[in-house]
Amino acid sequence: MRAIWKGAVSFGLVNVPVRLYSATENHDLSFHQVRRSDGSRIRYKRVAQADGEEVAYKDIAKAYETDDGKTVVLTDEDLASLPNRSSKEISVEQFVPREQIDPILYDKAYYLEPDAMGAKAYGLLREALRESDRVAVVTVSVRSRMTMAVLRVREDDAAIVLQTLLWPDEIRTSEQLDHLDEVSEPKKDEVAMARMLVDSMSGDFEPEGHVDDFKEAVDALVEKKISGGEVTESPDEEDEADSGEVVDLLAALQRSVDRAKTGRGESSGGGSGSGGTSSAKKSSGGSSSSTKKSSAGTSSSTSKKASTKSSGTKSSGTRSKKAG
Repeated sequence: MRAIWKGAVSFGLVNVPVRLYSATENHDLSFHQVRRSDGSRIRYKRVAQADGEEVAYKDIAKAYETDDGKTVVLTDEDLASLPNRSSKEISVEQFVPREQIDPILYDKAYYLEPDAMGAKAYGLLREALRESDRVAVVTVSVRSRMTMAVLRVREDDAAIVLQTLLWPDEIRTSEQLDHLDEVSEPKKDEVAMARMLVDSMSGDFEPEGHVDDFKEAVDALVEKKISGGEVTESPDEEDEADSGEVVDLLAALQRSVDRAKTGRGESSGGGSGSGGTSSAKKSSGGSSSSTKKSSAGTSSSTSKKASTKSSGTKSSGTRSKKAG
């Protein structure tokens, strides 16, 4: 894994150099939106609501909308003037009983790993948390924003977990629900019967016994379609300008060569992976690449060289990450 943050945990006079790693990863399925007829990807442009005009990325600013609907544009200078509490220190505020932290407050989980020089102090902190059955309430700046978090130890786990917490005002109150007042108190015999049902279904939680059957079904369906040859090759060829999206450099170079040849009335076939006979050679020292192409079965006495320079190409608009 790759560390996303480096700093130190400080409690009392003890300082523990650590690295932070994301403890979870998202396996949600992501579907692309395409045109049904040919599988061409659907792309979106950044347009202004007022007139529908497309807006270049360099002309986009951040804005804050007030509760009464007013929009306040914030410049880079405005944002730079705000208090910056970024720090490379995880400061322990206090140690509290773990049951006092409502699980609804838990947000993102990270693993803390000690640097070699901090291994002994790390072990001391881990054992103190384990023996006291408490969690350490800390403040930490992750990705430039200061937040609350706790340090805790999972059972039979060698790593200390840092778990960020939501701010209290980010928790919705159940009083916002509409029909809770319609819930009546159950009768004693109903409670007794419900308790019997709970007892009959009681057991130990084993997360490995739970599977994402939807993902498994999608994987099986996709594999079946691939095996049956139901694969659509997207016809997308053109790269439109002005977007923050990064495209494949080799493919961009090939399309640039094809366009140049088309402009001269030449055939543009033989792209990468298409079974053509074109080959690209790169020379050292930053010199431009030259491509040569010869037609199969014909004399190779005439050959043309096209000198190409790679240029950053951007597509217009961002891709939709998920369908729907």
